[in-house]
Order: sequence, then structure tokens, then C-alpha cells
Amino acid sequence: MALHKTSAAPLSVIYAGLIAYASLFPFADWRDQGIIPLAFMWQGLPRYWTAFDLAVNVAGYAPFGFLLALSALRTGRGRHAVLVATLVAGLTSLAMETLQTYLPARVPSNLDWALNTLGAFAGAGAASALERMGALARWSRLRERWFVPRARGVLVLLALWPVALLFPTSVPLGLGQVLERLEVNLADLLHHTPFLDWLPVRDVEFQPLVASAEALCVMLGVLIPCLLAFCILKSALRRAVFTLLILATGIAVTALSAALSFGPSHAWAWLGPPEQVGLAVGATVALVLVWLPGRASAALVLLCTGIYLSVLNQAPVSPYFEQTLQAWEQGRFIRFHGLAQWVAWLWPYATLGIVMVRVSGRETSA
Repeated sequence: MALHKTSAAPLSVIYAGLIAYASLFPFADWRDQGIIPLAFMWQGLPRYWTAFDLAVNVAGYAPFGFLLALSALRTGRGRHAVLVATLVAGLTSLAMETLQTYLPARVPSNLDWALNTLGAFAGAGAASALERMGALARWSRLRERWFVPRARGVLVLLALWPVALLFPTSVPLGLGQVLERLEVNLADLLHHTPFLDWLPVRDVEFQPLVASAEALCVMLGVLIPCLLAFCILKSALRRAVFTLLILATGIAVTALSAALSFGPSHAWAWLGPPEQVGLAVGATVALVLVWLPGRASAALVLLCTGIYLSVLNQAPVSPYFEQTLQAWEQGRFIRFHGLAQWVAWLWPYATLGIVMVRVSGRETSA
């Protein structure tokens, strides 16, 4: 198996950040509670726990162990991949549980640490088993057939796109709408300081998007990940297949987000006439552009993302939608205490950065 940089390495770093976010949320009221940081390790088992708690702790660390072991296996350092992945994940869990002793809202637990480590071991074992069965070698051959060599950064962005769509947005598939909230937060931060006068003042308040602008945003929301995939896919046929996959994923995850936010009966409430037009036009334009060279696709990503962010950030967020955002920011488990909102806010800007690196030709071989 050819050795190269693998998407598992950056994904494992991102997943470690997710673990830290979920473990230490809400990041408030840090203080010494007079508890020895590692005292929880030799205390008895927690008195109150459920089967769901056990499953979540095991399942939460299994992908982390899998990605750590996969990263080692794909780069030729897989002799002790399972042991090293389990050790790294176990130490990460131990660090998170120890830091929780300084957070009154969190309770460190030796059972959580043991289950986290067990989950990481299971995930690492699964990666090792796939390696022995030849599945990783087959994936390498598939990757060589489907993708250009410098594909790692774009693959990571495409893997994060469904996560970003889990966050409910005021416009379906409308990621990166941050201007209004940024203005409010900056004003609060600079309140009672002379720097408040430096903030630019808009002459006109944000206006709701008309139907045509909403359809444009949905169209670009489908087209941008398709063009991003075109940067690394080799053939027109594979690009067409990927376009249909992106369209299906976008619709399914947006429906899931609506069901989680407003109830299962509202899963398809977002799919009005402007959204239907936007989805259809976006997919059609993507299929027409499957013959576009990779460098031209990257240039179009920059153009489309700029228009997309410009239109989205001229629209306000309604008060009712703000209530939904508060629920997501405080939600747990699949919402990861609001972590999905950060992915949704930052994904288009990360896309601009990755694609600019590709266009400039400075990206190293992957």
C-alpha cells in the first residue's frame, strides 16, 4: 500500500477538539473546588448511571480510536497502532475528566474514563481488523482511481459538510451567516470603551430575503460542495455520481435537522417552492459543469462562495429562529452542546482558505 498523508490525521485532530468541547462545555465558572484532580480515579463507581450513559461513553470515543489507528496504519506506523491509539485516547479522556474537577457543572468519573478507553480500543481494533482484511488497501486503490493526489484537505471539508448542515439555518443549506451576530457580539464586547465608536454603522437594517434570493442561496449551497468535489475528482462520470450523492445528503441532513429542531412532523417544512427551485437548478448546473477542469472548478468555488456569503449575510435572523438557536447551543449528544453551529458558521470560510491554497499551488502532496 502506498504511503501518503491521510485524511484520518486531520479528522482525528478535529474529533479531539469535538471531545474537548463536549467534555468541558459550558466553559464557565472555572475554580478550584478543593478536590484532588485525580481523586476520582480511586473512588468507587458512580451511584447513578443508565445504559444510555454507558453506550454514549463507549460510542463517543470509538471514532477517535478508529481515526488514530487508521492514521497510523495509513502512514506505515501501524505495528502498535491499536496500543498507541488506545493510549492516546485514554490519556485524552483522563485529561478531560481531570479538567472537569474545576468545573462545578461537570462531574468527573472513573467509569466514564474506563468506558471512553474501551470505546477507543474497540474503534482502533476495528481499524486494525479492516487493515488485516485488506479493506484499507482497497480504499487506497479506490482513492487513487477516484481522486487526484492532493485531496486530503478537500475530503475533510466534504466530510464536515453534513455535520454543518445539522445546525438549523434561517435559509436551508445557508452556512456562514455570521455578520449580524458578529456585530452584536462586538458591540457587547466594546461596550463602555472608546473603541465602540470605531464600529461601522449600517444605514439600512437587514431585510428578509426575497424568494429569488433564497432560491439563489439554496442553489449555491448545493453547487459549492459539488464544485469543491470537482477539484479532486478525476472523471466526469464520478463527478456526476458525487453530485447526486451531495444532493441526497443535503436534503436528508436538512430534513433531519428540521426534525430535531421542530419535531418529526416538520421535517419537510423547509422544502418550499424557492428551495425546490434552488435544489433543482443547483444540481442541474453542477451536472453541466462535470467536465470543468479542477483549477477552473476551484476558481468557481471562490466566486460562488463569495456571492453566497454576501447574499446570506445581508439577511436578518428572526426572533423565532433565535429561540431555536438557543436550544441548539444548549443541546446535547447529536448537537454536541452547539458545536455543530461552529462548523456551520466556519465551513464556508474554511472552504475559501483551502481552495485558495489549491489555486495558489502551495498545497503539498497528500
